[in-house]
Amino acid sequence: MEAEGGELYHRRLIDMLEALWGTGFLSPGGPDEVGRVVAGMDLGGKAILDIGCGAGGIDVALIGNHGAGYVTGIDVEDTVLTRAREVISDAGLSDRIGCLKVAPGPLPFPPSTFDIVFSKDSIVHIPDKHALMREVFRVLRPGGWFIASDWLIGHDGAPSAEMAAYIAAEGLDFGMASPGRYREAMNEAGFTDITITSRNLWYRDTARSELDRLQGPVGQAAAKLVGQDFVDDNIGIWQRMIPVLDSGEHCPTHLRARKPE
Repeated sequence: MEAEGGELYHRRLIDMLEALWGTGFLSPGGPDEVGRVVAGMDLGGKAILDIGCGAGGIDVALIGNHGAGYVTGIDVEDTVLTRAREVISDAGLSDRIGCLKVAPGPLPFPPSTFDIVFSKDSIVHIPDKHALMREVFRVLRPGGWFIASDWLIGHDGAPSAEMAAYIAAEGLDFGMASPGRYREAMNEAGFTDITITSRNLWYRDTARSELDRLQGPVGQAAAKLVGQDFVDDNIGIWQRMIPVLDSGEHCPTHLRARKPE
């Protein structure tokens, strides 16, 4: 899938993904999966950085469902940030969620700024996981947590032909890492209490349901917004994705780690 207007997450793609996953959501599971990512963590009153805030639905859920104090959402593209600000304003949360455009690279915040650094299915776009984890560690306060979901590859080394075809079809500049590389990056940054939890089995079933919906009423409704050709392109992506989910090579994963006191 090609970028439009120079942006990977252009308005047609945002409309397509929101039709599938809900208002403000650009990754699977909606607010329920956000809840599973943060399960057991106390977000009450906490200052949270959301890396790759997308269209804003996640940040609304962090405030509305989990009691976060203030969420700073960052992203690299104007179109998603414009949509995020709309979603946040409609939810009446503009005083508790701020959205900031950033350039790829070091995070533009002083050390020890946030209680929690969160991300959902966005840091797949950042290829250097070691540099990322150093930056996350730097901006966290002592005792703070990194809590994320991301799309991982199940092994080190070159992707299979099937995985390469799927990644090419996505056209979203994925920089996937293995669970082992994430653990190494978090360890080297200084994190403790590291947990890495595969969500592959969950998404195998969920992806099949999503494909059924794309081939049915959801796809028909989305076609009125984005065109049948674009819906068909996305159906093709899901058809390439399901086999690499079944093989375990595509491995959505929950990640947690703590910065020592």
